[in-house]
Amino acid sequence: MEKLVAADLAAMGIGCFLPLMKQVRYYGNRKARVDAPLFPSYVFMRGSIEQAYLADRTKRIASVIRVAAQDELDWELRNLYLALSRQAPLVPYPYLKKGVRVEVRSGPFRGLQGVVEDRSRSDRIILKVDILGRAVSLEIDGALLERVE
Repeated sequence: MEKLVAADLAAMGIGCFLPLMKQVRYYGNRKARVDAPLFPSYVFMRGSIEQAYLADRTKRIASVIRVAAQDELDWELRNLYLALSRQAPLVPYPYLKKGVRVEVRSGPFRGLQGVVEDRSRSDRIILKVDILGRAVSLEIDGALLERVE
């Protein structure tokens, strides 16, 4: 869907950026490398309010998020573009904050849930037993973690 939105925006002359990464997908017994969105469900567009309204009228947009800190977003997207243009092996990594409950999604600890200990160390989770007032920590690759709602 993101590729269709990006194509629609380009056809309307609205500037957009859809960061894509190579990903292996399986279709039955077939294995294929496809370009998948780095941030599923998001396409970055730059334009006027009128252009945002036109984009929204395509009926393919869930919502338009206005960005107050344009310079900061430009800097972040420029760096992302630069990394992608040089074929950097980017891997989606959860943006986790202190106190967020997470679950390990793959590997030997799959299903294990804990709480992120420190914002600067999202690869360390805390396993708590609140009734005892005790906890232990476990260091694990943050790419294996997913936020639990």
